[in-house]
Amino acid sequence: MTPTVEDAIHQAMETWHRLGIEQDEADEMAEELAADLTAAALDGRSATDYIGGDIEALATSWASERGLLPTRRRLKETALAAATGAAIPALAALLFWWVSWSHFLDPSSESAVTTLDGHVLREVRKFPNAGVPLMWVGWVACLLTAFFFIRRAVDESLRLPRDPAREATVRALTKALPVILVAAALLGVGIGIFGAYVVGYFQLLFTIPVALVGMIGAVAAGAAWVRHRTCPPTTATC
Repeated sequence: MTPTVEDAIHQAMETWHRLGIEQDEADEMAEELAADLTAAALDGRSATDYIGGDIEALATSWASERGLLPTRRRLKETALAAATGAAIPALAALLFWWVSWSHFLDPSSESAVTTLDGHVLREVRKFPNAGVPLMWVGWVACLLTAFFFIRRAVDESLRLPRDPAREATVRALTKALPVILVAAALLGVGIGIFGAYVVGYFQLLFTIPVALVGMIGAVAAGAAWVRHRTCPPTTATC
């Protein structure tokens, strides 16, 4: 059944009331919507053609464009989205580190031969560890991947609830992400150095989980800080 102009306005008013819009502002938008729908009808277009089939989305969009929607800070949601986006690149970065640390791709070898007189001759063939350059290239790739993964994850987490500060948050995050990612990477390197010189024998068991949690936590905290700066408590609701 095709909704009439009255039906569309009634649904829009219900949406605005549910969103907490003041009555005067809702009435003003309803008058504007009625005028637009009437003009569309004169052009031979139905209310469905003008609205696009989703009156709730249209009403929410109008309220957002006019700055009438209260902005929730969504710090937890932003941090969780950033952590989700950073998880795979962080795991990949640790994998590249392990390839270098374990000499998995190191072609160097050592052999021992016992002579007839009982002497042991050792022969060491030393070659560059191919895992080292692979680690550095992999880390750069992980940083680039993390940038786009985190940005997209935060954008999607704020898009679904139609957050009015989504675009501003994504713009601010785009500028801050390089610094956040470098800080997270340096934290991971610092944890690795600590594990090598302090933990010692159990370095691997210490470094991988602690560095993983540390890097992801740093990214999540950085994203939440960006959201906090973009949506301060004085203009937001929890």
